[in-house]
Amino acid sequence: MRGERERYRPLGDPLAIARRFGLDELYVADLDAIAGTGANDAIIAALAREARVMVDAGVSEPGPARALLGLGVDRVVVGTETLADADAVARVPDAVLSVDLRDGRVLSRDARLADIPALDAVARLQSSALREVIVLDLARVGTGAGPDVALISAIHAAFPELQLLAGGGVRDADDLRALEAAGAAGALVATALHRGVTLR
Repeated sequence: MRGERERYRPLGDPLAIARRFGLDELYVADLDAIAGTGANDAIIAALAREARVMVDAGVSEPGPARALLGLGVDRVVVGTETLADADAVARVPDAVLSVDLRDGRVLSRDARLADIPALDAVARLQSSALREVIVLDLARVGTGAGPDVALISAIHAAFPELQLLAGGGVRDADDLRALEAAGAAGALVATALHRGVTLR
């Protein structure tokens, strides 16, 4: 799908899907909230009762972040794609930063971040409070092209204190092992699960 959201189609009830896979940790992108066309608070709250949930809902201020935490969300994701300014990451306590990319270049409304390399964006947004970073290349999402292992390795080498989660293109267990060897603490996996790939 390469992050082309106009092509996305519903897969069914999110709670039923989560239960089917039996996962204890979920990454949820509320695309309605990110686009500013609505929110899915009831679904998010239901998912948070079933598993530890991290949510990207286009949040870049403390108030909306607290509202998500009030739904039972474990961690709030602040994505570069929806950041109005680079300082927003520091305004949301304990946020998980998502470096949102297309073909390795940062997506952001902030001119200081837009279209720069991922490593540069992490350097600009790095702070003592930042512990976890998602590196999500939308151009790889749903493609089966494989994750950008070299990028994860480069970011891990530059910022070994950060917990890195890789997103986009994970195909199989070999990709997960390669990401782990590159320094990733985990990965976002969706399409491979829906295709029934064994990831162990």
